[in-house]
Amino acid sequence: MLLYVLLLGTLASGLVYWHYRRQLHRYARRAWASFTAHTLTGREKTPLLTGYSVHGIDVSSYQGRIDWPEVAQQRVRFAFIKATEGVSLRDKRFARNWREARAAGVYCGAYHFFQPNYDGTEQANLFVKTVPLAPGDLPPVLDVEAMEFHDVAVMRRNIATWLRLVERHYGVRPILYSNHSFYQRYLAGHFDKYPLWLAHYEVEKPALNPNRWIIWQHSDEAHVPGIRGPVDFNVYQGSFEQLLAMRIPPPAKSGAGKATR
Repeated sequence: MLLYVLLLGTLASGLVYWHYRRQLHRYARRAWASFTAHTLTGREKTPLLTGYSVHGIDVSSYQGRIDWPEVAQQRVRFAFIKATEGVSLRDKRFARNWREARAAGVYCGAYHFFQPNYDGTEQANLFVKTVPLAPGDLPPVLDVEAMEFHDVAVMRRNIATWLRLVERHYGVRPILYSNHSFYQRYLAGHFDKYPLWLAHYEVEKPALNPNRWIIWQHSDEAHVPGIRGPVDFNVYQGSFEQLLAMRIPPPAKSGAGKATR
């Protein structure tokens, strides 16, 4: 009887491990990375994902001081830089990152971390007051992944408001960012006219029709010389010329003012 229980327990453990192996391996890598963080030098390098020719990163104040000329030497062609969050938070390193990344020749865009229970207009206003996007820059990005919302319909209305107002202000359609599970559950089918930047880890390719997404964030555990610590790795699905074609065009007339309803 004891042998039967042990065998049954071993089988059950094996099935649980097989089902959750990717997540368990991920947690183990993160625990090891936290344990060894003090040994990092900023020279560590993760190989670029094969099969793609256009690679990029996204950063925030979490990455600390970045050596952008060094980063630019690592085939990093684009970067999205956190600018704002919610209705009042400005990333403390945005201005420096924005200035130094562009000076290093990295094509840049800025992103807003969306707080779903705050007004979409107020969040749009904070972003446009903070981010000096100009012709030649990549489109603005709305990062939607926070689970703390009370009503999905209200959240979607606020998302739609932010996207509409920011598009009106800069004259270019924003990019929508989300992770695979959140997108499939709450956003799919509601914002299909916007380019999608999809986060999906531990997979060989995104589990979404390739016609639907343009940028894939395939890792949040990568290392690039010039950044001390982990950084998100991304690939653009098209060519470098197609990436450049996404940039903000010269204005047809004088720019807009405050993003109002």
